Amino acid sequence: MFQGLRTVIYNVEDLDRAKAWYSQLLAKPPYFAEPLYVGFNVGGFELGAEAHRPLRGVGGGIIVGSVFDPFGNVVGLIENPHFKLEP
Repeated sequence: MFQGLRTVIYNVEDLDRAKAWYSQLLAKPPYFAEPLYVGFNVGGFELGAEAHRPLRGVGGGIIVGSVFDPFGNVVGLIENPHFKLEP
């Protein structure tokens, strides 16, 4: 059973521009930055972006939706009252 997600990879055309945008959005620099990969450790944040699909309930109190980031990537979001982070 799928319980969570630790890493999401988005391909972008301009890595330096994306790194700057996400650094500003998250108010912190990446924890890892190399010419082919930049990583951000994000725990509990709100993301402002253009709506892709509106929020909708899918049952059991779970709500899903998706947004576009400035680079055209679709970012899926889920609110799941049953999911608990393990220490």
